[in-house]
Amino acid sequence: MTTTGEDHVPGLTGPWWWARWRSAVLDGSLAFVSALECAVEGIPFARDAGIPVAAGVVFGVLAGSVLLIRRKWPIAVVLVSIAITPAQMGFLMTIVGLYTLAASELPRRIIASLAGMSLVGTLIVTFVRVRQDMDSGNVALGDWFVPFASISASLGVTAPPLLLGLYVGARRRLMESLRERADSLERELQLLAERAEERAEWARNEERTRIAREMHDVVAHRVSLMVVHAAALQAVARKDPEKAVRNAALVGDMGRQALTELREMLGVLRSGDAVERRERGVPLAAVGAAAAAAASRAADEEGPCLSELDELIGQSAAAGMAVDLSVEGDSRLYAPEVEQTAYRVVQEALTNVHKHAAGAKTYVRLAHRVSEIAMQVENEPPPEAASSARLPSGGNGLVGMKERVSALGGVFVSGPTDAGGFRVSAVIPAS
Repeated sequence: MTTTGEDHVPGLTGPWWWARWRSAVLDGSLAFVSALECAVEGIPFARDAGIPVAAGVVFGVLAGSVLLIRRKWPIAVVLVSIAITPAQMGFLMTIVGLYTLAASELPRRIIASLAGMSLVGTLIVTFVRVRQDMDSGNVALGDWFVPFASISASLGVTAPPLLLGLYVGARRRLMESLRERADSLERELQLLAERAEERAEWARNEERTRIAREMHDVVAHRVSLMVVHAAALQAVARKDPEKAVRNAALVGDMGRQALTELREMLGVLRSGDAVERRERGVPLAAVGAAAAAAASRAADEEGPCLSELDELIGQSAAAGMAVDLSVEGDSRLYAPEVEQTAYRVVQEALTNVHKHAAGAKTYVRLAHRVSEIAMQVENEPPPEAASSARLPSGGNGLVGMKERVSALGGVFVSGPTDAGGFRVSAVIPAS
């Protein structure tokens, strides 16, 4: 991954306003050369002005040393270079000052104004100096040479550093903009990766919940019936051997069915673990693989349907439960998830009757409506003489039923009745 924007900002390791010692050494070297140049140029200036030579040298040193603050106050450097232009001093200061000014973040109108002042000052000084040389006879050329030399000198001193500074400043700002954009993209990628991890975790949790719900619905019902038949087998083993044999056969059949369904579910889990191990090295790819695998497993698994409802009720009746089934409306085909959910609701409700109200009369009602399917399982209070199979309850059956129905946009209601029984009702949209 790239470095963040905070890491791109250089640390202030240099003295005063310099970001690095290298910049301070560079500016100090330029100021020393500029001071030396102005000191040398101060000698003829002092003679022309009629002042002591030492004063001209000191003035040149002080003026040239201003270049030391070019990064902090570029405007001051340019103004000083303009001020000493009539003394024919500060050639290096003018070039470096204009370059620094153009490369800075100052408004364009300020840069243009100061550059224009420097251009005009250089033009006037050059014009006067060339005219003096021609009048003294040092230069024997036509009158055209004065404006030509003035314009050429002023443009040559002003234009190159100004254009170079504008280019360097624009390039610097472009690099900063690209760096900020790269940092922004990196932050967005990090945010997307975090969201992808959250979605993957959500998908894993949903898959765990779905598998736990399926295992509860499949195994709990079969095992509950096996326990009920085993209790009946124990009660009639000596009195009615033939009935005991039938109950034992039922227990064996239900056990085999429970093992088959459990083995199929474990096979799905093993295949899902293999996919997860293969994709563990690429987190973002694993997200898509996990979601696709979960969706494909949900679509490929063949769950129960409403046509198997008679067999389900027959199993409960064989276990000694008095069950009454009533169907309203014309039976028709529904989406697989709708039929599977309706079947599981009835299955879990009957399992709860076996667990908590053994021997109670139970009514199963199924209604096929225009745009929905409704089911209700209600049991009467259990008889006082009924024996309890002592089946454990984890409290997950009603939660699982509500989750199934709510996932399809339906309504689930459960609770005790006024007569002392219990009622489970669900309405599921047909589409």
